[in-house]
Amino acid sequence: MAAKLRKGDKVVVLSGKDKGTTGEITSVMPSKGKAVVEGVNIAIRHTKQTQSSQGGRVPTAVPVDLSNLAIVDSKGKPTRVGFRMDGDKKVRFAKTTGEAI
Repeated sequence: MAAKLRKGDKVVVLSGKDKGTTGEITSVMPSKGKAVVEGVNIAIRHTKQTQSSQGGRVPTAVPVDLSNLAIVDSKGKPTRVGFRMDGDKKVRFAKTTGEAI
């Protein structure tokens, strides 16, 4: 099945503690059904000091379930993603506006 959300897509969070926030997808894990979104679902990780790096509390983005994300269309509204054929290419499009993504 083709990926509805890909790396680099601008998405909005639909549910959870970060509901309503937008960000860009930095990585997708299709096997787990999760994606890491920049600035969303931040957790503090404690790192041990080594010779090469300073230890301390490091904020990192934790993966979010794909079902809690929706792509943002050209008007800035959350939308679902559909697929259609343009010539002999399969193209993703926004269900609200009908524009190709």
